[in-house]
Amino acid sequence: MRIVVDAMGSDRAPAPEVAGALLAVRSLDVEVELVGDASRLDAELGRGGRTTTDRITVHDAAEVVTMHDHPAQVFRTKPRSSMRLATERVADGHADAVVSAGNSGAMLACAVFALGRLKGIERPAIVTVLPTPSGPLVLCDAGANVEPKASMLAQFGILAAVYDRVVHGRVRPRLGLLSNGAEPGKGTPLTREAHELLVAAAPAGSFQYVGYVEGSDLFRGLVDAIATDGFTGNVVLKTCEGIAEGLFGLVRQELERTPLARLGSALVAPALRGLAKRIDYTEIGGALLAGVARPAVIAHGRSDANAIASAIRAGAQFAARKLPDQLANALAVLG
Repeated sequence: MRIVVDAMGSDRAPAPEVAGALLAVRSLDVEVELVGDASRLDAELGRGGRTTTDRITVHDAAEVVTMHDHPAQVFRTKPRSSMRLATERVADGHADAVVSAGNSGAMLACAVFALGRLKGIERPAIVTVLPTPSGPLVLCDAGANVEPKASMLAQFGILAAVYDRVVHGRVRPRLGLLSNGAEPGKGTPLTREAHELLVAAAPAGSFQYVGYVEGSDLFRGLVDAIATDGFTGNVVLKTCEGIAEGLFGLVRQELERTPLARLGSALVAPALRGLAKRIDYTEIGGALLAGVARPAVIAHGRSDANAIASAIRAGAQFAARKLPDQLANALAVLG
C-alpha cells in the first residue's frame, strides 16, 4: 500500500509530516511518498534518522498552498503545489490514498478536480468520528458544505452510515438527522425535506433511520451515525474539542487544589490517561473526504507526528477496504 502525503500542509510543516511518515513506515505495512520542497524534506528526514530500510520517497513540489489561498482558485493558480501534485499522484495510479493537513477547502477542490466525484455524488463531504461512551459516532458533514440542498444532506447521512458499517463493522448502523428537537415538526425546511428523503431511502438501505436527533443525544448511544450540514457539523466538532480540553483543565485544577486531592490524583491518573487517549484527535488522525473516487484524508492543521501517522494508517485502511466504491454503491437507494 502506497500513501502520498502533502508534506507542506500542516501548521508546522514539514516536521510533523516527515516524523509521521517515519513512524508509519516503521509500524505499518505501507510505503509513503512525501510531496513538497525536496531539499527541506531530505534535511528533515536526515534529522529524523532515516535509514535505507525506511520505505519513503520524496517528490519535489515548488509551491505551497496556504490558509490564505482561495480554495476554488488554488488548483488553477498553483499547479505545482504540494497539495495538487500529491492528489494527482493518486489520480494517476502512483499511490492508493492521499493525506493532507493543509487548507481543507483547497484540498476539497484539488480532490474533486484531480480524483473526480463518485457517480451520483452532488458534493463531497467530510466524515469525522467522535468518541462516545457507547462507541464511535460518525458525523457527516464536518465542514465542506455550509449551505447544502436537502438531497445533499440526505447523501451525507448515507455516507456516514456506510462509513460506519465498513470501518466500524456495525451491520445496520442507526442513522439520525441532527435537529433542534426529535418531534417530526421540528427543524428547518432543509432538514424536513432531507428527513423525508431518508425515510423513503431507509427500507432499501443498509441502515436504520431513527429520525431527528438533538445535540444533547449525540453522546448517549442513540445513534451510530449523524447527518448535518457542514456549518453545524464543524461547530459541533470544534465545540467538542473545546469542551474536552476545558473539562480536563477543570479536573486538573480540582486535583491540584488541596494536598488530599493531589494524593488522590495518583489513583485516578491511569484512568485519566486512558480517557485522554480515547478523545485524542491524534489517535484518529484525519477525516475522510467522502464522495471522491479515491481515498483522500484531511488531517488537522495542528497535527503532530502521531496524528500524521494515524492519518496514513486511515488512508491505507480506506484504500484496502475500497471504501469509495462501497460509498458509491450505497447511494443508489436515493434514486
